[in-house]
Amino acid sequence: MSRPHLRQLGSRTPRAVVLVLHGGREVGEGPVPALGLAYLRMVPFAHDLARQRDLAVFLLRYRVRGWNAPRLDPVQDARRALEEIRRRHPGVPIVLLGHSMGGRVAFHVADDPAVTAVCALAPWCTPTDPVGQLAGRSVFIAHAKQDRVTDPRASLDYARRAEQVTERVDLRWVDGETHALLRKPRIWHDLVRRFVVDQVERSREA
Repeated sequence: MSRPHLRQLGSRTPRAVVLVLHGGREVGEGPVPALGLAYLRMVPFAHDLARQRDLAVFLLRYRVRGWNAPRLDPVQDARRALEEIRRRHPGVPIVLLGHSMGGRVAFHVADDPAVTAVCALAPWCTPTDPVGQLAGRSVFIAHAKQDRVTDPRASLDYARRAEQVTERVDLRWVDGETHALLRKPRIWHDLVRRFVVDQVERSREA
């Protein structure tokens, strides 16, 4: 099995870190290619955020394509990435940014002690996914109402359940978009940037 790949962009002495998590499939044992669309979709987000002052960005490429329950391969990879980030930047708050399956991964690993916020774009959510790990975290979810790959109603349900454990939950709808995030890229990038910059400002004030 291939190894997860972690790439760092941006500041070497950051006040905050973003871990970027790409999408995938429910089941998939094949390795994630370096030029795979799910991975490449998140590269522009990483480069955009890396331009921000005091911010480091880590791009994670999973070992395999699938969620692969009950192993949850991408969750394992994300936890290893978080351990490595904490080793490189001890005490620095981490924001998770995930698309589709990556959003689900982000929610699952939000219990990491360094994580302060989660930003999920068109996340894959299920009614049984836990929310307790989001306690005390800022949560931002953006979803296209026209998405036919992941269910916008599931994002609404997850946001409502998350509100039971944290007061900082924001759900935004992006009209005229699809799951690929390609029709209105500026809107997606602006939403993500504003959320992340706000988290950096929080870290400065802390």
